[in-house]
Amino acid sequence: MKLSLKYMRVALRLSTTVVRTLIPGVILLICTFTSYAQSNNSDGAYELPLKEVLKDIEQHYGVTVRADDKLVAGKNLKYAKWRYRTDVDETLKNVLAPFDLKVKPDGNKKYKVSEFEYYRWPVAEGWAELDRIAAQYKNLTEWESRKKMLRPCIMEALQLDKLPAYPISQPIITPKRKHDGYTVENIAIEILKGVWVNGSIYRPAKIKGKVPVILNPDGHWADHRFRADCQIRCAALAQMGAITISYDLFGWGESGLQFEYADHRKSLSQTIQTLGAIRILDYLLSLKEVDPARVGITGGSGGGSHTVLMSAIDERIKVSAPVVSVSSYMYGGCPCESGMPVFTCGGGTDNLELAAMAAPNPQLLVSDGGDWTDRMPEHDFPYLQKMYDWYGKKTM
Repeated sequence: MKLSLKYMRVALRLSTTVVRTLIPGVILLICTFTSYAQSNNSDGAYELPLKEVLKDIEQHYGVTVRADDKLVAGKNLKYAKWRYRTDVDETLKNVLAPFDLKVKPDGNKKYKVSEFEYYRWPVAEGWAELDRIAAQYKNLTEWESRKKMLRPCIMEALQLDKLPAYPISQPIITPKRKHDGYTVENIAIEILKGVWVNGSIYRPAKIKGKVPVILNPDGHWADHRFRADCQIRCAALAQMGAITISYDLFGWGESGLQFEYADHRKSLSQTIQTLGAIRILDYLLSLKEVDPARVGITGGSGGGSHTVLMSAIDERIKVSAPVVSVSSYMYGGCPCESGMPVFTCGGGTDNLELAAMAAPNPQLLVSDGGDWTDRMPEHDFPYLQKMYDWYGKKTM
C-alpha cells in the first residue's frame, strides 16, 4: 500500500508530539534532524552553509583553507557535496565559483580564499587568449585594418568618441622654482567644467630651439608624484633637455583635493584620467618651444597601463615606456585601468595588443620577476617583436 505525502506529514507530526511528551530532552535533536533532512536532499537542493563546507573540505582533503569571515558568512551553497572531486583544487573551484570567490596557494597544503579577480588570469589562459587575438591577422595589411577598427572602439568604450567642450579657463601655474639645470612649476588644467588635473612641469634651465616633451603619469605608490624617485626621474629628464610633466591619476594624489579616493575606484576614473592626459598634451603642444615630432610617455603600475592606453589612442605620442604593467594575463586591477569596457573591443583585446598599437614607434617595456609581468618575456614579448618586425622595426 502506498502512503501519500500528506499522510506521512501527519504521521511525522504525531510522532513528534509523542516524543515531545515522553522524552522532552530529545526534542532539540529531532528538530535539528528535521531541518538538516529538509536541506540535505534534492528538495532542499542539498544546501549547506559555505563555512561548513570549507571546514569539511579541510578534513576531507587534509588541507587548511583560510577565509575572512566577511567573505563566507551568511552564504549557503546548493548541491554542496555534489561539487566535490578527487582533486582538492577542482573541488575548491567548484565550491567557490558560485560566489565569485577563488583560492590562492598559501603554503604547503594551505589555501586562502579571496574575491574573484576578473582582471588576473592564469598565465596559460592569458597566453591562449593572446594567441586567439593574434590569429586574426597574418600580415601588416590585416593588422593595420584591425588597428583602424580598434582605436574608435576604444574611444567609444571610454565615452570619449565625442570629446567634451574645452573649458575656456587658463591653466593655473605656480611661480618657477630654480634648481641645478632645471626648473619646476606646479600646474592645474581644467579638463571639464570644475574638474582639474594637477601636475608638475620640469623644464631645462636653458632652452634653445624645439625640445621634446615627456608625459609622466603617476602610478599607485605612496606619496604620489611627490616621492623622491619620481622627482629625480623628472629632474634628470629635464636636465637632459626635455620638458616633462608629472601628473596625478584621477582621484589620486593632489586630485584628492577635489575628489575622494573612493572615486578613483570607480569605472569613470579611467575616462577622466584619459581625458586629462589628452588635455595635458593639448597644452604642451601649444607651447612654441615644444617639438611635436618628439612626444613621449612613461609610467609604472597604473601609470604604465595608462601609458599603454594613451599610446594606443593618441597618435601624437611617438615613443612610450610602460613599466611593470604589461602582460597578457593581467588587465589592470584598478578601475582606472580596466573600469570601462575597453577590452571588449574587437571581439576581445588585451594589454599586449594595445601595446602593439604603438608600433612602429619605439617602445621600452620593463617587466619584473616578482609581479604579474614575471613571465611576459617568454610569450608576450615575442608577439610584440613579430608585430614590430612587420614594420621592419624588430630591433631599434
